Amino acid sequence: MAAPGAADRVEAGCGATEPSHPACGDSKRPQFGTRFLTDPREVFQHNAWDNVEWTDEQEAAAKKKVLENSQPLPPEKQEEYDSRANEYWNDFYTIHENRFFKDRHWLFTEFPELAPQCGLHQEPSADASATELLQEDSADQKQCTQLASLSLSDGEFPGSSATYRILEVGCGVGNTVFPILKTNNDPGLFVYCCDFSSTAVELVKTNPEYDPGRCFAFVHDLSDVEADYPVPDGTLDVVVLIFVLSALHPDKMQASISRLARLLKPGGVMLLRDYGRYDMAQLRFKKGRCLSENFYVRGDGTRVYFFTQDELHELFAGAGLEKVQSLVDRRLQVNRGKQLTMYRVWIQCKYRKAPCLPPDTTRNSSHRRGR
Repeated sequence: MAAPGAADRVEAGCGATEPSHPACGDSKRPQFGTRFLTDPREVFQHNAWDNVEWTDEQEAAAKKKVLENSQPLPPEKQEEYDSRANEYWNDFYTIHENRFFKDRHWLFTEFPELAPQCGLHQEPSADASATELLQEDSADQKQCTQLASLSLSDGEFPGSSATYRILEVGCGVGNTVFPILKTNNDPGLFVYCCDFSSTAVELVKTNPEYDPGRCFAFVHDLSDVEADYPVPDGTLDVVVLIFVLSALHPDKMQASISRLARLLKPGGVMLLRDYGRYDMAQLRFKKGRCLSENFYVRGDGTRVYFFTQDELHELFAGAGLEKVQSLVDRRLQVNRGKQLTMYRVWIQCKYRKAPCLPPDTTRNSSHRRGR
């Protein structure tokens, strides 16, 4: 189930000011994590602070709050929210259309893979240098791309002539898709975008910036692993999941990620940004909203899960992908007018499909000599 928008509506009301995304060629734009609160007395001088460390007392209080509200709803009620999920998301977009959302200005600093020709600056993560990992074995990846193109020559599909393909799952009203189309001027680019909500997809298609020559929007249920995608397996360079996986039932997450992994080319990447455990949104839930452990239903019927890094790693590794980056973005957002502080916890991941390796010619020649 590709259900977007939950994060946008929470983020939009928090009073945080995000940096504008850089123009193509600007190599000096830093990633998140550059504004640190060193003096608590200055907390209300900015709208947001990065990489805020929690005290042991804060973490204990968060765990206690979650435990207090963890009594799950009856099974029949849970089944109702599952069976009517499409209805709830269509209602959400019917009510809000595109008024409840803002552009994700951090897209190209955090995920330069969405506009690789811009060469945006990227800081190495604690786990690995994403840039180095994604650029290694370039000759092997080029060979695999050529092989994939040959295998697709028999059939046409939207974007079949493209040289760089991006799929966003859970596109909502296009807050990721349209910035990509506007920023990435690669003539070989083609963007696919899908959503569980037919209302959301219709809003994307009727947007004046929608270009069917560069983009294909379609309705799709991420949790239905038997449903076809409009592209063959092994043809995508990037799959984007932004505050989407958290809307699925936890039991359906592994199969959904594994299905998406099959769409990636060797060397292709899956990019994710989603809710982390003990995010402000989780701590705000009252009793009677818990569906299962760390899985909740909002007042409008839409659902949300709160992840740990280990849980996400298990999902991606289970799909045969290797970790490029995994980090927790802990931010302190501030409402200066109301003198309120709000702690956000998001997780950002990049996982890669193993590059296609050429045959080991040395081993083969030795084998022939041995015969």
